[in-house]
Amino acid sequence: MEPLYQYAWLIPVLPLFGAVVVGSGLISFTETTNRLRRVNAVFIMALLAISMVYSLAIFWSQAQGHEPYQQMIGWVAAGSFQLSMGFMVDHLASLMLVVVTTVAFLVMLYTDGYMAHDPGYVRFYAYLSLFSSSMLGLVLSPNLIQVYIFWELVGMCSYLLVGFWYNRKSAAAAAQKAFVTNRVGDFGLLLGLLGLFWATGSFDFGIMGDRLVELVNGGLLNPGIASFIAILVFLGPVAKSAQFPLHVWLPDAMEGPTPISALIHAATMVAAGVFLIARMFPVFEPLPVVMTTIAWTGAFTAFLGATIAITQNDIKKSLAYSTISQLGYMVMGMGVGAYTAGLFHLMTHAYFKAMLFLGSGSVIHGMEGAVGHNPELAQDMRYMGGLRRYMPITGITFLIGCLAISGIPPFAGFWSKDEILGAVFNANPAMWVLTWLTAGLTAFYMFRMYFMTFEGGFRGVPAEIAAVHSDHGHGEHDDHGGEEHLHESPWTMTLPLAVLALPSIFVGLVGTPFKNYFEAFIHAPGELLEAAHDVDFAEFYILGGSSVGIALIGITLASFMYLQGKIDPGAIAAKIKPLYQFSLNKWYFDELYEAVFIKGCRRIARQVLEVDYNVVDGVVNLTGFVTMITGEGLKYFQTGRAQAYALIVFLAVLGFVIFSSQA
Repeated sequence: MEPLYQYAWLIPVLPLFGAVVVGSGLISFTETTNRLRRVNAVFIMALLAISMVYSLAIFWSQAQGHEPYQQMIGWVAAGSFQLSMGFMVDHLASLMLVVVTTVAFLVMLYTDGYMAHDPGYVRFYAYLSLFSSSMLGLVLSPNLIQVYIFWELVGMCSYLLVGFWYNRKSAAAAAQKAFVTNRVGDFGLLLGLLGLFWATGSFDFGIMGDRLVELVNGGLLNPGIASFIAILVFLGPVAKSAQFPLHVWLPDAMEGPTPISALIHAATMVAAGVFLIARMFPVFEPLPVVMTTIAWTGAFTAFLGATIAITQNDIKKSLAYSTISQLGYMVMGMGVGAYTAGLFHLMTHAYFKAMLFLGSGSVIHGMEGAVGHNPELAQDMRYMGGLRRYMPITGITFLIGCLAISGIPPFAGFWSKDEILGAVFNANPAMWVLTWLTAGLTAFYMFRMYFMTFEGGFRGVPAEIAAVHSDHGHGEHDDHGGEEHLHESPWTMTLPLAVLALPSIFVGLVGTPFKNYFEAFIHAPGELLEAAHDVDFAEFYILGGSSVGIALIGITLASFMYLQGKIDPGAIAAKIKPLYQFSLNKWYFDELYEAVFIKGCRRIARQVLEVDYNVVDGVVNLTGFVTMITGEGLKYFQTGRAQAYALIVFLAVLGFVIFSSQA
């Protein structure tokens, strides 16, 4: 069994090799490489498939009781300082390897249909492979410094993928926004990383936690300083997992192609933040202030994302705010000590959210001809409706995803979300009320999305709206809409949807309170975390019933508004217009950040420029001017005649004597 673990480093290296080979071909033999598009795609997918099979084998080995495996090599040595690099395989890493490779492989398969006519087809596959490699390297990292290296690689790949269509101004701006926002969190992570090394002398996850506890308990380190360092580390996950207040980049990241939206916002980049919280749990768990901060950050983010999603009309952006909300649940679960519950929801969410994003891409693909090939209109749910008749596979799988994320049993989302809510209820009832209401909002906006997209009659694009977009060069006025253009997506797109529907339905059954195989597999670290315990079924039925009840209320309300037409949402919006605008404009965070940070930084930059121009440059220019003037004046005294120099000396001495006699 040991050879299986000794070569685990191949899991991230294989997709990296594929990205390097295809990327080198694009640089050196651009035309030939682009002509062999299918060959390159199959090559990259084959390498990732090997990594996926390898990951499944390691997961099976870990499930059978194999001990965690770690292999290290010396990297940097300076005096007593030693830094090693390598890889570590344990239960958490094996789980994440399976989640990342399976979702990434299905996304690559889906990409063949979605990007079939895109001139950047091969380049997109190279980026996907590099992104998958970076995430897999992060998962296998045995220490915090190696995590940070792959953390930044994931950020770089997200920049490339979000801005893939770089000729679109909106895509380029979204890539920059994602990159800059994540740099804020990553700077905090870097400071926290250095602070932990200063305090503990190690980058190893387990050693850092143990030493930090010893230092705090022994009075050698102030608990406030330890908490501050840990919160700095937490800033990294705040940015990567789009938590308040660094959540603003994720909805804009929808400017990238839909396959990368599914990969980034389901199983990789945003999951990296929750994964790091899990890895750093030995550091966070002994510090109550840090745990409370994590819990309330997640709870508020969950509520924030849900309240914005209920008014969004862009199908991808609505799913983006849904992702923000669900990530908030995971972070909150970690914050209240429900370690396994947070990871369980990470796994279930990865599958049903990937399916929902890929489903939205299938909808957009089917809508393109009906809206004059205008990407903005193809994503607007107000111009959809009745698509289930034309896209049955997409419609059925999307409905499964909506049921799963709404927490309807026996779908996967019910078991994982209910476990988090149960832990939150025991830790903080006020927080439970907030997130219980959020569960109702989740069901409402998801079924609002489903009903507007797949049920009723097809609405299409009004001629006047199509004309406006046509006048701006976005679409074709003569071909602004029609049911005859609607169609199901090709099998390369529908097959991944069907495959992802299976875990969206069944994977939650591994974590039921009746027999929690997931908790038994993960083995939460730390003595104070929840362990396998006898379930209070009365509490489970009450809390589970209440969460299902609030979800059913949300679904029923969405049905009355968007399916049966018994309630007019427009009339409600008019009556509570300030609240409606507050939600529609995303709590005005973008406007606030524009006014405070962007314009504020520009004002500071202008003031610094004035100081540089008037003070710094002024001093330099004055020095040069004085030198020039003095040099210009002194040149007349440099005649080269000895008599003149002697006369000057004589006059100077005479003047000195006269001055001395007068004094």
